[in-house]
Amino acid sequence: MMQIKVSGLGKKFQREWIFRNIDLALLQGESYVLLGPNGSGKTTLMLILSGLLSPSHGTVRYYEADQEIPVEEYYIHQSIVAPYEELIEEFTLQELLDFHFSLKAPLNGITKQEIIQAMYLEPARDKYIRQFSSGMKQRLKLGLAFYSHSQILFLDEPCSNLDARGIQWYKREISKVASERIVLVCSNQPYEYEFVKHKIDIEQYK
Repeated sequence: MMQIKVSGLGKKFQREWIFRNIDLALLQGESYVLLGPNGSGKTTLMLILSGLLSPSHGTVRYYEADQEIPVEEYYIHQSIVAPYEELIEEFTLQELLDFHFSLKAPLNGITKQEIIQAMYLEPARDKYIRQFSSGMKQRLKLGLAFYSHSQILFLDEPCSNLDARGIQWYKREISKVASERIVLVCSNQPYEYEFVKHKIDIEQYK
C-alpha cells in the first residue's frame, strides 16, 4: 500500500506565503482533486508533492508497506501529466514508447501495440511527435501515465487540448486505473474530476 504523508507543508515566494500548514494523507486506491482559483498555488503544491519542487516549510514523505521511500526514488512510483510537461519531439511514436518503457514497466504486461491502439494513435505510429496535433500529444501524455506501472498519478489540467471525443476517452480510461492508485487531479473543470472522492480546497491553507 502506497501512502503520501504531508506534514506542516508551506511554500512562500519572497515574503508571501502561497499556502501553509497543510497536513494530508493520500492513500493508494483513493482519488483527490486540488481546487482553487487560478494562481492560488495548485500546481505549486502538486510539484512539491511530486518531489520536483522543494517546500519552504514542512515535509512530504512517501511510504510503501510502511517503509519510507528515498526522495530520489519518487519518480519510480509516479506518473505526471501537465501542460508544462514536454515530449521528445524528435522521436517517432514507436521510438518514444520504446524509450519510455525502458524506464518504466508497462501496466499489467500491456504491449506497445495495445497501448498505441488504446490511445487511438495507430495511424501515427511512425510519425514524429512534432507532427502530432495538440490533442494527439495530450492523449499520448495521458496514455504514458495510464499504461505505466506507477502507483501515483499526478494530473494537472488533464483534458487540456482534448476535444469532446478525447474527453470521453479520458473519462473512460481514468475509470479503469484510478481504483488501484493514488490519483491527484489539479483542476477547476468538474468533468476532469467527476470520479474523484476527496476534494482539497487550497484556499483554506492561505
